[in-house]
Amino acid sequence: MSSAHPDFTHVDAESVTDSDLLRLLRASPGEASKTLNGELLDIDSARGIARFRFEIVPAFCHSQGKICQGGFLTGMVDTAMATAAIAKGKLSVAVPTLEIKVSFFEAMGPGVVFAEGRVQRWGGSVGFLDGDLKDEKGRLIVHSTSTIKIVRAKSGRER
Repeated sequence: MSSAHPDFTHVDAESVTDSDLLRLLRASPGEASKTLNGELLDIDSARGIARFRFEIVPAFCHSQGKICQGGFLTGMVDTAMATAAIAKGKLSVAVPTLEIKVSFFEAMGPGVVFAEGRVQRWGGSVGFLDGDLKDEKGRLIVHSTSTIKIVRAKSGRER
């Protein structure tokens, strides 16, 4: 089966393992992940979980370089949630965001944060995700929920 995700049309989703997924996703990080200094640490496709490490640099910050702008933090947690969904779909789906809600609990300056994205509900055409962003001490910085459209490749009959 070919993928509906443009980056993974060459992948046979039915035979891919989690170690294959991790290798493929690390080999082709999205531009957003690269821009945000992201590193994919782990995935669990059965449970729909992805974990990332991000480095916040002063260029992401305002207030004399001390507080990371919320859009960057949103991008980080959104990357983790989307990757969890892509892993759940074994690279065979595209997962455009329909809605995202982000709650900011603490300010964060330059440094390292860890993001975890989780699939809460996986339906026929819609999925529900949530995710957290924590600092190195485990302090919750951001919590987010998201609704995605699950786009599957069209079968030969639908083309």
